[in-house]
Amino acid sequence: MNRRVVVTGTGVITPVGNDVLTYWNNLLDGVCGIDFIRSIPTDDLPVKIAGEVKDFNPADYGIETSFARKQDKFSVYAVAAAWQAMNQSGLSSAADGNIDPFRLGVYVGSGIGGFSTQVRETEKILSEGPKWVSPLFVPTMIANIAAGNIAIRNNACGPCLPVSTACSTSTHAIGEAYRAIKHGYADAIIAGGAEAVILPLGIAGFANAKALSRSEDPKYASLPFNKNRGGFVMSEGAAILVLEEYEHAIARGAEILAEVCGYGNTCDAHHVTAPRPDGITQAAAFRQALDEAGYTSDDVLYINAHGTGTALNDVSETLAFKNALGEDAYKAHISSIKGSIGHMLGAAGAAEAVATVMALKEGIVPPTINLDEVDPECDLDYTPNRPVKADLTIAMSDSLGFGGHNSCVVFRKYIG
Repeated sequence: MNRRVVVTGTGVITPVGNDVLTYWNNLLDGVCGIDFIRSIPTDDLPVKIAGEVKDFNPADYGIETSFARKQDKFSVYAVAAAWQAMNQSGLSSAADGNIDPFRLGVYVGSGIGGFSTQVRETEKILSEGPKWVSPLFVPTMIANIAAGNIAIRNNACGPCLPVSTACSTSTHAIGEAYRAIKHGYADAIIAGGAEAVILPLGIAGFANAKALSRSEDPKYASLPFNKNRGGFVMSEGAAILVLEEYEHAIARGAEILAEVCGYGNTCDAHHVTAPRPDGITQAAAFRQALDEAGYTSDDVLYINAHGTGTALNDVSETLAFKNALGEDAYKAHISSIKGSIGHMLGAAGAAEAVATVMALKEGIVPPTINLDEVDPECDLDYTPNRPVKADLTIAMSDSLGFGGHNSCVVFRKYIG
């Protein structure tokens, strides 16, 4: 079976907005959600900035106080983003709903999972002893529990596959969901990722690995493709897309936001943290997805780049685009939204996929903010500082994770 797959719902919880419209408008306006960390003490930390979620009220997303109090933050964010996406899609697996519960799946992952729960319960056992560890520790901490909670709340009894591939997590989740629907294993899947690791242990770990920006100016810290870049900025949140089989969506009169038409998945097999410097394995994933999508030089292409603002990533990713596209790389519209939102780790790919869908739908390329001094080795059109209108026909969102995990999904503009 080779069924068509479309996007019928989106939802986000991010440092620049807790709904898709606010998020999208702030990306276009160049708003930066990175600031000094307020949720934890930072006196002893080497990095004091991050992209924190702001003004988040679980009740706004149908989440009970008891659930929000007991669950890890990453899981609450995931449930909130899924609530938005399912509401937009109009799907319901209730007794009088419009989808068979056994044909509705959940592919929602996390790179790290319930990190705040792990830290809190570890502190308990060390200071107070094992009897004080919460009985909810394991089912709150495990990285698959966001998917489990979403499935429970949406009566999704179909395939459930939480992915965990570091920063590629949610792009892989979307791609695998696409394949599952395409080949007939489900009619719709709630797909994406969530992350919440802005804690002293998380910051210290990434900072000591020389991965984080040490900038003291939070608004000029996340610098994708800028020659002044010095590392990524950690952020948190969640993003979800509802993927649905085309005929199923048409039959119930759903609004189609874009069509999913390609997916690539490779591994660098090179290093635990550094990307493969020649970009050939990353390019192979890009080519897989673009070939499956039927990309030609006549298409007007947008690429939402991984673009972390680390020294190695931005150069190797540029080489990968050139390797995959040849001369077409120079006419592609490309940007990284991490200048605005920072790096949401396992949730980054889905947040960027939502922006990619909006770019196709609205015909606007979101900017790479803070791109005032371009690295000469990053010589493609990275859409510096201002959005650009373009009659886009196809768009790719890629993610590159620790362990060498490369993933990308390709969308086509839906005409009707």
